[in-house]
Amino acid sequence: MKAMQSKIPKSLPLGAIINCDDNSGAKVVQIIGMLKAPTKRRRKPSVGIGDVAIVSVKKGSPQMIKKVEKALIIRQRKPIRRPNGVRLMFEDNACALIDDAGLPKGTEIKGVVAREIVDRYPKVAGIAWSII
Repeated sequence: MKAMQSKIPKSLPLGAIINCDDNSGAKVVQIIGMLKAPTKRRRKPSVGIGDVAIVSVKKGSPQMIKKVEKALIIRQRKPIRRPNGVRLMFEDNACALIDDAGLPKGTEIKGVVAREIVDRYPKVAGIAWSII
């Protein structure tokens, strides 16, 4: 897996409610766990852009509600800093559901995706409307 080129703060802790921005059937999800969360003892783990979280579906289609899925964080409100000095922030926190291989479950992502996602997950970036 390629390293992130930007300084990305981990701003979404356990229990955060975020939007699911793909057409997989989920609308609102809650973070209930993280994959490979580098954290210290007694510190709440948190994720940022490009990290994979384990989420529970809160709103969406009846088949998806209460399901536990893996989600890739594609946007966050907290500003990130890129190597060229640009700071970038989005209007909302959003994710896209993925499977164990890192492939998206939906067929399109409604909204923009951070450029940091393109290097690690090219299939997710391929179904996005635009990349910033």
